[in-house]
Amino acid sequence: MTATDRRHPPRTPPSAVPGMLRDLLTDRLAMMSTAVERHGDAVRMAAGPKTLYLFNHPDHAKHVLAENHGNYHKGIGQVHAKRALGDGLLTSEGELWRGQRRTIRPVFQHRRIAAQADAVAKEAVALVDRLRSRAGRGPVDVSEEATGLTLGVLGRTLLDTDLHAFDTIGAAFEAVQDQAMFDMVTMNKLPVWLPLRTQTRFRHARAELQRIVRRLVREHTADDDADDALSRVLADTAGEADPRIRSRRVRDELVTLLLAGHETTASTLSWALYLVDRNPGTAERLREEAVRVLGTRAPTHEDLHQLTFTTMVVQETMRLYPAVWILPRVALDDDEIGGYHVPAGSDVLICPYTLHRRADSWTDPERFDPERFSPDRRDDRHRYAYIPFGAGPRVCVGSNLGMMEAVFVLAVIARDLRLTLPPGHRAVPEAMLSLRVRGGLPMNVHTV
Repeated sequence: MTATDRRHPPRTPPSAVPGMLRDLLTDRLAMMSTAVERHGDAVRMAAGPKTLYLFNHPDHAKHVLAENHGNYHKGIGQVHAKRALGDGLLTSEGELWRGQRRTIRPVFQHRRIAAQADAVAKEAVALVDRLRSRAGRGPVDVSEEATGLTLGVLGRTLLDTDLHAFDTIGAAFEAVQDQAMFDMVTMNKLPVWLPLRTQTRFRHARAELQRIVRRLVREHTADDDADDALSRVLADTAGEADPRIRSRRVRDELVTLLLAGHETTASTLSWALYLVDRNPGTAERLREEAVRVLGTRAPTHEDLHQLTFTTMVVQETMRLYPAVWILPRVALDDDEIGGYHVPAGSDVLICPYTLHRRADSWTDPERFDPERFSPDRRDDRHRYAYIPFGAGPRVCVGSNLGMMEAVFVLAVIARDLRLTLPPGHRAVPEAMLSLRVRGGLPMNVHTV
């Protein structure tokens, strides 16, 4: 096929560029949704000097993330996050990434996750106790509380330490992600030394994260039998001759683990509580199941198989509001996706947020309906129509821990409390910078 014979995805018109640049900064979900609605499953979006290739069919996701994954490295946005994350598991490539994955994978083995169920349950019960103490005393920021819980779980299960003392982690990561997106929008054209507010926040946040990592390493107790993530990272880097390189590798991997280990589950829990409040029938079914399965005790790993409806609610939440809403890649060589030519060096986007809302995969896709995931319901939808944890070799290594955490917390909250949005309050994820609950999610706490 000659260059003139190649098919190219439809392109957004030049007149749309100013609006797309604005949406890239302020309303990225709307930008993706509008592009798909107007142009279909494949579209070239002009964003300043860059052209973004958005592909929105399950076959496209399968090709980029699995079948031809070797042709794609992490792309726009995640590359810019390297200023804070360095070469951690989320941003590294090639042999470095494969080595990091081998090091960390045993921490997430089924046997070890099952053994950590009690730690997760304790954090869930502690969260309910904190919320109960606020009943009748005005709204509580459940997004902030969920972040605190997930950091507690991360510390207990993966790092063998108490992270509750590090109450600056959430704000630090928010500043880091804001700066990464700012760098992406400005294409790194602005000098890093400019005294902009985002730059200043970022530098303080990066310094704070590095301080936390140094303290974690300093306070770590060596144990030859330990299999937590911190012990494995330290053991894996022990043979590094240059102490500066070793220090950087430990920092990059731990900072990445702190980010990936807390934010995604906190986001899912926040949106689950939001959706449950807006669907009273769901709240009642959750409570009935939790009372029947758990009684008055804390959940155990064996309960996961019995908390069926709770699991369905978490799955449907991740369909509507996937914590990782965009999977950016860059093509190393020329490729063809869905019959369309993609030149080497192109920025390719797979967007779970829009992929999960395809009408040919989901009946009434905008509606919250946990029954979509009922074990008794046989669906013939495409394997790649639902990818809340990504797909292919880079699928989220912590998905099992995240699911257990979300199911346990949602079940205990549904059994013991009722959380409601204040009158007149409505969260609008489509208008947010991402699917994080920016500015918090205030909810009133009621005991049951």
